[in-house]
Amino acid sequence: MHFLTGFVKIYYMAIPKKILNFLEKNKIKYEILKHRTVYTAFDKAKTLKVPEKMVGKTLILKTDGKLAIALIGANKNLDLKKFKKVAHPLCGYPKKIDFASEKLIKNKFKGVKVGAIPPFGKLWDLPVFIDSPLIKEKEIILPAGDYNFSIKIKKGEIKKLDFIKGNFGRARK
Repeated sequence: MHFLTGFVKIYYMAIPKKILNFLEKNKIKYEILKHRTVYTAFDKAKTLKVPEKMVGKTLILKTDGKLAIALIGANKNLDLKKFKKVAHPLCGYPKKIDFASEKLIKNKFKGVKVGAIPPFGKLWDLPVFIDSPLIKEKEIILPAGDYNFSIKIKKGEIKKLDFIKGNFGRARK
């Protein structure tokens, strides 16, 4: 775990304690990044001056009424047809996939801000699917539950997160 001296209290106040506890409990090495307020992964990449492909965006999906998390790079959009194929072994072949409503997200993901939900499905008892190209990055930057902070983890730490790998992203237009 890496903290900048003097900022520890600020980080602990902004990032939900359950997120930090989850990382510690699972022995995931991470770095907290402070940045200006951003609401999209694309803006986060620009703000941090990093390639979009290393910034993860968390999508909350309803697959036949059940929730799932999809994590893709900021440089990608979700391809629903590809996602159905990836989700098939876990969810059965879902007939309907849609984005969860903001109201549903607020009710399910208490303590984190909509649009800044970390992809740690174990916290909410949900499966997390990760787009394969994101796994290939040396480091990835993830939402931390707040619009001003992110979590950076190295490639080796991703394996500890129990993500379901698949190829379901398509180039952003």
